[in-house]
Amino acid sequence: MIAFLAQITPETPESFEGLSIADLLLKGGIVMIPIILLLFLATYLFIERFLYIRQKAKQQKDLVQNITRMIKDSDIKAATMFAERETSSTGRILASGLQYIGRPMKEIEGVMESTANVEVGEMEKGTGYLGIIAGIAPMLGFIGTISGIIRIFYTISLSDNISIGIIAGGLYEKMITSGAGLVVGVLAYTGYHILNQMIQNFTLRAQRDSLEFIRYIMSPAS
Repeated sequence: MIAFLAQITPETPESFEGLSIADLLLKGGIVMIPIILLLFLATYLFIERFLYIRQKAKQQKDLVQNITRMIKDSDIKAATMFAERETSSTGRILASGLQYIGRPMKEIEGVMESTANVEVGEMEKGTGYLGIIAGIAPMLGFIGTISGIIRIFYTISLSDNISIGIIAGGLYEKMITSGAGLVVGVLAYTGYHILNQMIQNFTLRAQRDSLEFIRYIMSPAS
């Protein structure tokens, strides 16, 4: 046993020193292909949704105050045009309410709520795929683990010989695919919840702005 360890010890550092990340990925086998594809897809989805949500959630400072000031001056048309020029989702929500000023308050609230639901739905579009990737990637890694174990025992059954070389080949595939699948899953899971948190922050702010707008048009002074 001591002689066996002495034979493999000098070779081990050299193997790891010359082993690059690309070599490690190649050792993972064919299961690494869908895992890498999922990594690229998750990265694209996160960046695209992040930029979209940030753009739609960003709004002018004192947006509601500017609109209510125009309403106070009895210039509903100017207030509507001002809200429609706003690129944020909040601007669209307020613009939908302005178009129905003069009608019953329930109609105004209903239109604004429907518009808010549409805007939130647009923000959430595609984020569900990140959740799917977060679940699939670790499963693919687990499939690679099973494949590696099967490969080990199949090779042993053919050669009728248990050696470190035979075991190491299967263990590479087993450990690399498992690790890669978990990394992709964690990244997708994190991205999914970051986007959801951004949407929740926007929803809360939009509700506050809508409530302030409705309170103003309901007040006798308006």
